[in-house]
Order: sequence, then structure tokens, then C-alpha cells
Amino acid sequence: MTKGFCYMSKHKRILITGATSGVGLLLAEKLYADGHEVWATGRNATVLQKLSEMGIHTIQADLTIDQPLEKLFGVMDIPDTVVFCAGVGTFAYVTELEEQEMVQMLDVNVLAPMKLTKYFAPKMKQRGSGHLIFVASQAGKVATPKASVYAASKHAIIGFANAVRMELKQHGIQVTTINPGPIDTPFLDLADQSGSYREKMSKYLLQPIDVVTAIMKAIKHPVREVDLPSYMSITSKLYAVFPKMVETLGKGFFMKK
Repeated sequence: MTKGFCYMSKHKRILITGATSGVGLLLAEKLYADGHEVWATGRNATVLQKLSEMGIHTIQADLTIDQPLEKLFGVMDIPDTVVFCAGVGTFAYVTELEEQEMVQMLDVNVLAPMKLTKYFAPKMKQRGSGHLIFVASQAGKVATPKASVYAASKHAIIGFANAVRMELKQHGIQVTTINPGPIDTPFLDLADQSGSYREKMSKYLLQPIDVVTAIMKAIKHPVREVDLPSYMSITSKLYAVFPKMVETLGKGFFMKK
């Protein structure tokens, strides 16, 4: 294990959850190539093995299962940065969602990062520095049809991050939310098996590298939040002021059968 990393150094010790696919996987590869000490967690043993062969530290774990976090993460020194990339979603009308799908979204998108924050924050406080980065979603700011529980989970994690930011600021700990619109990753195929969402939003999909670049920039220069694409911040501000108008105009734009 590499020793001597500090929060203010160029190269950091960075833990990434959900690092076996999509944004998390690409982020792990790019950060390692940039010289950081990267720790990757996920459930896919095959991908983790490939990352390990590259030189990335890996921890195979399902973070939705109750287990002693000290047992999982006690093998690493305190990370300088934790990036919460793990996320799941099911795009369906609430009347069609299975209860297990609801539970899974809340467990992965909300409870797991909350529990990890509770685990790492005291250690960062004791050291006097740290950075927590939550990959949330524009859905956490502007909900859309067929994304009720997914949006609720992202609303929750943004609210959690906003409160934790105020709690931890005095201890030298930065908190950032990354709020992307839809990203062209396998997540969309799993969340909406009909394929209609990907087809409807094809012209607006972010590329994974766009999100990874924004996260890497935030690691180097911490900020409160990042909206992707940048014009999405205008939509969320309009929604806060004129919610009825945005809902009326936007209802037909999103996921219709």
C-alpha cells in the first residue's frame, strides 16, 4: 500500500464505489493513469480482476448487505476522496414498480452512501481533511414521469449531501454533488428495458467521459456542485420558481410509452 498521501498533494488516495461499470469504471482507469492511488469497489469479480491487474486496489463488495465496514475497508488507509458512483434505477410508472425494485434503488442510491459517509467522515474529521463526491442526478432536482422512486432517491442524496456539507465544513471536509443528465451507459438499458427512453433522449445523452472529466476537475478543485450539461442548472432553477410550468411543458418530453 502506498504511504504518505495527503489531501493537499497532487496525487490522492481515492475510493470509488460502483467502479465496475459505466462512469465508475472509466473514472477508476483515468484516475489511476493520472497517478492517483485508486481503490475500486463493486460486485463484478471479472472486472475487478482486470482493474487489479492494472495496479488498482480492489474490494469486492455488495454495499447493500449489512456487514462490518471496518472489515471491508480496514485494509486501506483513510482515503483523501470518496466518489460515490454506484447507482441503480428502474424506469416505470409507480403503479408498475415491484416493491423489491423500490427497495433496491433506496438501498444502493441512498442508504449505502449514507452508511459509508458515516464510516469515513469521523476518520476524515480526525485527520482534518477529506472530500466526499456524490454522483447524483438532474432527476434529483427535476423529477420526471416513470422515474418517481429513482428521482426520490436522488432528491434524498442531494439533500443528505447539502446537510453533511454544512456539518463537515469546519473540519476541512469538502462535499460535492455531481448532477448529470442521462448518460450513455449500460445503466439506461437496465433501467428502461423498453429502449424508448434511450431512443427519445439519444440527442441529449452525455458521454461517460464528460462526467468523468467533471469529477476529476472537482477532485482537483473542489466545488459545491456541478450540473451536467451546464444548461441543466437553468432548468432546475426554473423548476424551483415555476414548478407547474416546467411540469406542464416537460411532461410529454420524457418517458412516454
